[in-house]
Amino acid sequence: MSTSGQRPSKGRRIAERPAPRWRVRPTPVQQRPVQAFVYEHEDVAREHDGREDHEPEHREPERREPERREQERREPETTGRAVPDPANPPAAAAETPAPRAAETSATPPVSTPAPRPASKPPARSRLGALAWLGCFLVAAGGLAALVAAAMGLPPRQLDDAGAVAVVTALAWALATRTGGRAVVAGGLALVLGAAAVLIDHEVLRTGAAVMTCVVGGVLAVMLTVPARTYLRAVREVLVATLVAGLTAMAAIGFSPTVVVTRFDYASLGLALLLVFSVVFRLGAGFHGLGRRGVVTVSVGAVLLVVTLAYAELLRRYGGSGVVGPVNGLVDWATETIGAFPRPIVALLGIPALVWGCHMRARRRQGWWVCAFGVAATVPMAAALLDPAGSFIGAALRALYSLVVGLPLGYLVIRADLALTGPRGARARRAEEAAAHRPEPSRFAAL
Repeated sequence: MSTSGQRPSKGRRIAERPAPRWRVRPTPVQQRPVQAFVYEHEDVAREHDGREDHEPEHREPERREPERREQERREPETTGRAVPDPANPPAAAAETPAPRAAETSATPPVSTPAPRPASKPPARSRLGALAWLGCFLVAAGGLAALVAAAMGLPPRQLDDAGAVAVVTALAWALATRTGGRAVVAGGLALVLGAAAVLIDHEVLRTGAAVMTCVVGGVLAVMLTVPARTYLRAVREVLVATLVAGLTAMAAIGFSPTVVVTRFDYASLGLALLLVFSVVFRLGAGFHGLGRRGVVTVSVGAVLLVVTLAYAELLRRYGGSGVVGPVNGLVDWATETIGAFPRPIVALLGIPALVWGCHMRARRRQGWWVCAFGVAATVPMAAALLDPAGSFIGAALRALYSLVVGLPLGYLVIRADLALTGPRGARARRAEEAAAHRPEPSRFAAL
């Protein structure tokens, strides 16, 4: 045995140096307070510096393992702090708080909250539904009054009251659909219609009829929804035709004094201005057109101008050799099948409405194409104002225009898909199933 004064330097360095960590194999409980064990071993080594040099250093932790574990239970879980003196363990144990149970216990299972019951629709939705119901009732009452007046039933003011009721409902519906002030629009239409009927001036009655055709023609286009397939696009065209027919009944109810050509031009021009101002907002402005939208709008505008200009030139300056065959064809069709389709409706308005509804399910540029649908709805709304026409003739003209225009719309859709869509029947079906561009429902604000 060697004393501390005669111990070689090598033994002193070994005694003062902490034990290597690889010599001690701690259990999972010993993983966290490793530093505390090192300090304790160093203190013990300094107290017993008179032991033999050849004694293994890892023997001391094994002999003091139960005491060291008991000491760690009383110590806080800290690192880098030396343990208290083993000679005074009660004082250190009194100041050391007990470990929290949350750190040693397992995490309690989180209970899943019960699903909440479905909430009732808000009051605004209920008010909107009631408002649309009231609009339908007013329009239905006005239509019933107009039909009774057309059948010659008394009193004589049934057509005036029915026309005012229908134009008020149309104005309210258009403002609601486009996100405007429905009360203001409906009230203004009511005031103007009532003033035209009460004052009973032909200019006011004609102006009220123009207002009715413009509002009803634009509303017929705005009430359409995107169509993924051609058949759904046909359904939207039929919906627009029904709204245009209701508008035609209201327009004839004001008993206007019109020149058919001027009335058609005035109502169509105002309707185009109104619908393009609405579509400008729905289609995200001119920058939302894109190259395809610019080409489509340009072609539609050129076709509209050329059709109107050609019809006007034929009517005014066409000789008998040019106008004669055209008039002969119209007269023959009228005598044979009862009516002749209107060229602007069959060649421009209905194909544009079919293609526009089909395109809206894929791209918002379809709104710009649908805007040209007023070339079909406005002439249909003014069809009963022709003094030489009749109810049956106007209905047949609209029917024949649909017969011609719907196949043209199908051809335009097929050409569009052939140029821009995928190739193959399976790819076209996949593209049709994926066409779900979201839009509000038919009776929600756009």
